[in-house]
Amino acid sequence: MTEKPVLGRTAIWTLVIVSVASFMAALDNLVVTTALPSIREELGGGLSDLEWTVSAYTLSFAVLLMFGAALGDRFGRRRIFLVGLAIFTAGSAGAALSPEIGELIAARAVQGVGAAVMMPLTLTLLTAAVPEAKRGMAFGIWSGVSGLAVAAGPLIGGSLTEHFSWQWIFWVNVPVGLVLLPLAFRRLGESRGADRALDVPGTALVSLGMFGVVLGLIRGNPDGWTSPLVLGALIGGAALLAAFVRYEQRGAAHPMLPMRLFRSRTFSAVNAASLLMYLGMFGSIFLISQYLQGVGGYSPQEAGIRMLPWTAMPLLVSPIAGIVSDRIGGRPIVVAGLALQAVGLALFGLVADGGGFDYAAQVPVIVICGIGMSLYFGPTAQLVMASVRPKEQGIASGANNALREVGGALGVAVLSAVFSAQGGYQSAQAFADGLVPALYVGAAAVGAGALAAVLIPRRRKAAAGPAAGAAVAAGAATGQPVADRAGAGRV
Repeated sequence: MTEKPVLGRTAIWTLVIVSVASFMAALDNLVVTTALPSIREELGGGLSDLEWTVSAYTLSFAVLLMFGAALGDRFGRRRIFLVGLAIFTAGSAGAALSPEIGELIAARAVQGVGAAVMMPLTLTLLTAAVPEAKRGMAFGIWSGVSGLAVAAGPLIGGSLTEHFSWQWIFWVNVPVGLVLLPLAFRRLGESRGADRALDVPGTALVSLGMFGVVLGLIRGNPDGWTSPLVLGALIGGAALLAAFVRYEQRGAAHPMLPMRLFRSRTFSAVNAASLLMYLGMFGSIFLISQYLQGVGGYSPQEAGIRMLPWTAMPLLVSPIAGIVSDRIGGRPIVVAGLALQAVGLALFGLVADGGGFDYAAQVPVIVICGIGMSLYFGPTAQLVMASVRPKEQGIASGANNALREVGGALGVAVLSAVFSAQGGYQSAQAFADGLVPALYVGAAAVGAGALAAVLIPRRRKAAAGPAAGAAVAAGAATGQPVADRAGAGRV
């Protein structure tokens, strides 16, 4: 009887290190939002300065994810992960020490650079360290921790600001980073992607293109969607991304994102589902956290506590979802998760309709949203990594994370635009008038993500016997994607 593979010491250390690093990087997406009033009171600055305090991190994070993955593939994933972690830690210290709002914005951008370099490599390092049969469980834990960080950002930021000071939302990263650096150096294994030159033109095109699109999305609401800056950024960014696709298809000797990856139905469908999921989820959390404070009358910390039925679910459900995906495949779990998330957002809209506030009625809906989000996280990572060749997993991870960030920026922009058009902050009724249609739009986006996930091919059962073993061995020797060997990656 063949023994089932178990997680060894190296795999456990890798899981712990990359999960903690991912938690820090994901946390800083939203942790600053509840600290903005305190930051404005101490450092001054107008509304646009406070918006850039949030956006500087998201912008640099999103546009450099692909470049960070490419650097890891070329120069060594552990080495570049350490560089990214050091930059992120230094940026956190710089943010905590900032004497003026301009320095804080610059430090937030540095944080985003470090996060963009290390974040896509966490998944690649974990894939290399964990046996294939146990990756679902490992990805579930990694994804659950990352998802918890995103959703719990307002709670952690509000608690630290309320009980200590706003600087502590950045100081808390420093000792963690200083502990992780020597641990990562000693415990992580080194790996590389294809040994080839960096695709400098492709990197420049995709980075500038992403910069334009994300900048346009971030500035759309405050500056107006028809302003020269927003239109120029969106049109220019889209044109550069189109040029990137054409260059990667026809002109790149060593493309940073081989377009043939999108021939895999798994890769294309999972990335489409990820973008739509983050569009609906990020935008909804952004508005619901304000709803709990502005209409429910809770403090930032109290609002975060009341989001725990949503935010704590990834720690409980994602590891289980990952284990089940090892047995039945990730497709049905991802589809179910996205469907539950869509239903939960729509039900929250129904509960909030009318302008009243009833937290007891919200709890079951929040639980549904949390379970749906948790089911999505772990199997998605497994599907992405299995849909490409081992040497392309860094780029695949970078692409998936970049699309998630773009989806999050798009979600905040689109749902905020719907909210502003239909309601506002004048009263509880006005807030509900804007929140309800915005949540319906978010639910529709996540529902579309569920439909995209349906297109993921079902996992075929492996044939028993020596022939199957020989086929798997041949696939591994040729570097063929795992999903394609199982019949799950082709159109």
